[in-house]
Amino acid sequence: MNVDFPGLGTLVNVGTIVVGSLLGMAVGHRLPQRTHAVVTDILGLVTLLVAALSAMSVTDAAFVAATGSGAPVLIVLGSLLIGGILGSLLRIEDRLEGLAGTIQAWFARRGRAAPGVKDPAQDVPDADDASARERFIEGWLTASLLFCVGPLAILGSLSDGLGRGIDQLLLKSVLDGFAALAFASSFGVGVLLSAVSVAVVQGLVTLAGVVLGSVLPDAHIAALTAAGGLMLVGIALRLLRIKQIPVGDLLPALVVAPLLTQLVIVLR
Repeated sequence: MNVDFPGLGTLVNVGTIVVGSLLGMAVGHRLPQRTHAVVTDILGLVTLLVAALSAMSVTDAAFVAATGSGAPVLIVLGSLLIGGILGSLLRIEDRLEGLAGTIQAWFARRGRAAPGVKDPAQDVPDADDASARERFIEGWLTASLLFCVGPLAILGSLSDGLGRGIDQLLLKSVLDGFAALAFASSFGVGVLLSAVSVAVVQGLVTLAGVVLGSVLPDAHIAALTAAGGLMLVGIALRLLRIKQIPVGDLLPALVVAPLLTQLVIVLR
């Protein structure tokens, strides 16, 4: 499918996330807590599957050919180490949680102020405010990373920016819409906010395709995708309540991965 309007794929993607989130929020409060727990566990398992598929990019033929047979794993390791150190020093996770908490509080105030609008947070005592805030943050961060990290997000947005069509983003839109419905039924309005994250991230990648008129080499995209896959493993572990890995602190790895790949190619 060829279109002359760069960014259309991302707009469709954002729309499906919004619709899916609203549907999930509409039915979510009618589900018992045990059902929410089951849905969250299922999302964790599916996230593990998506993570495994993304992490397999470490074996990508172009990646191996450009860097050598033993380098891809070391590049991904180095990317996560460097990115994680930078992220922890910059306190990215804490800053994201602070921002998300502020936005969650704003939504809560608007919900209480709106006449005739029932705020789900009113159904729980003030002692549960921290739990509601954590659920909001988890939903926003989890959904944002899941929707923004992966080959379809990068390749689809670049293809859109270069005028090569939005087929990949249309496929991603369908997947994200169903995922948003499931996430929002458990995490609420935080998942809806992830549509903004998708609009910003994919919009910038699309703009890069329009301005630069070229795409990243396959090896660099494979490095970024593999690093993102391991970050999704961290998200899955959080969803499954196994370990609270500060995935937000690992975000710089998505920038470090292609840079480190280029460095290895130059030095090789």
